Amino acid sequence: MDQFVVPQFIEVEDKIFGPITTRQFIILLVTALILFITFKLADTVLFIFLAAVIGGSSLVIAFVKINGQPFHYFLLNLVQTVRRPSRRIWYKDFTKAELTESIKSGKIEVVEAVKEVPKMSYSRIRDLSLIVNTGGYYSGSERE
Repeated sequence: MDQFVVPQFIEVEDKIFGPITTRQFIILLVTALILFITFKLADTVLFIFLAAVIGGSSLVIAFVKINGQPFHYFLLNLVQTVRRPSRRIWYKDFTKAELTESIKSGKIEVVEAVKEVPKMSYSRIRDLSLIVNTGGYYSGSERE
């Protein structure tokens, strides 16, 4: 029978210079290139301001982790959450007369109210949990 090596620690990024990973190195390299371009094109005061802003943000993106994920994943999730909120709000646009007319014309079906579900007693819930926990070996008719 053939044996295969199963890769482990697949979530750990490869390190190239001590504790710096490939992703962090590329972010720092691009930041250094951008700072070099701003050094050549901007005057001293503007360069110092841009170096602080660009350098600080790139260090945060490269090294900060939130909930065990890199910071750029956090930024992407934040943008998606802001663009598409999870709360849905229903605005009632129809009047009662419009709804009655729609029901009569057959566009809207009338749904009957759901019967009230009877409340379960503590002993019935306990029996059901025992059935589930024992994998069916305990039947509900048995008593302790």
